[in-house]
Amino acid sequence: MLQIHQALRSGSYPSACTLAKQLEVCTKSIHRDLEFMRDRLELPIQYDSKRFGHFYTEPVEAFPTLQITEGELFALIVAERALQQYRGTSFEKPLLSALQKMEQSLPDTISLSLTDVEQTISFRTSSEPILDLEVFDTLAKATTARLQLELTYRKPGQQQPEQRIVDPYHLANINGEWFLFAFDHLRDDLRTFVPSRIKAIRPTGKTFERRSRFSLHERLRGSFGVQSGHGEFDVVLRFYACVADYIREKKWHESQQLRELKGGGVELHLKLSSLAEVGRWVLSWGGDAVVMRPAELAQSVKQAAQRVVEGTLSR
Repeated sequence: MLQIHQALRSGSYPSACTLAKQLEVCTKSIHRDLEFMRDRLELPIQYDSKRFGHFYTEPVEAFPTLQITEGELFALIVAERALQQYRGTSFEKPLLSALQKMEQSLPDTISLSLTDVEQTISFRTSSEPILDLEVFDTLAKATTARLQLELTYRKPGQQQPEQRIVDPYHLANINGEWFLFAFDHLRDDLRTFVPSRIKAIRPTGKTFERRSRFSLHERLRGSFGVQSGHGEFDVVLRFYACVADYIREKKWHESQQLRELKGGGVELHLKLSSLAEVGRWVLSWGGDAVVMRPAELAQSVKQAAQRVVEGTLSR
């Protein structure tokens, strides 16, 4: 809404379609926001049928004061605690700046009962990705400004890195790990890169336009993590009673269905496009998970488990 407000103040008479394209949302969302701004925030918005766009009928200097409830303020404090994982990254300064702006929009006084917030709320990750902050900062800025990059990139298992020319589309933090989704000119396709594997980076001086509308949701549809494929696999995993509660307590995938078993176990049904990541996940349960189907997943897990046993016995 702040971006819509700025567009209206510019006097460019933006249409809902233009705003939707710029903000990468549907036109229905823009219409709902405009209606909220006009009816709830009482902003003087009208539509000019000759210019095919919206405008302010009188000067509006500032966006209306933010109204916030006690519950929302508590959520904001929780979010600030979560920001601690971004300390030292290029996200820290803009995130803190955004919080400060929201703080300045609040009433001068507000009553909230929070006893020793520092001691009651915290966030902790068991493994933290190692990031070169200069590389990460370059990626973040290039992704925002649509600047083409040349990467010196080493894939897992490769001895020597290789040069890649990429158009960075999207940076995503998935399960605590950072990934770059970019168009790779060498492969002539969209590829996923891990920032910690980038050994050197430099802008080429060129900008780019996305060849097709990128959607992270569509890109990862059917994947169990970040590795998407073109297959269609009906995966059925059976978990013994000793770990079944852990399976029930989380949503592991958008397609998941659970079937309760006699004795307290549970069966997890998934529809995936790739088996690469789910196989490693099954092994992480240390024998308390059994692959019922497909057969190729069961065989892959069996072979991996045998290698673990053989490697352990040979020492």
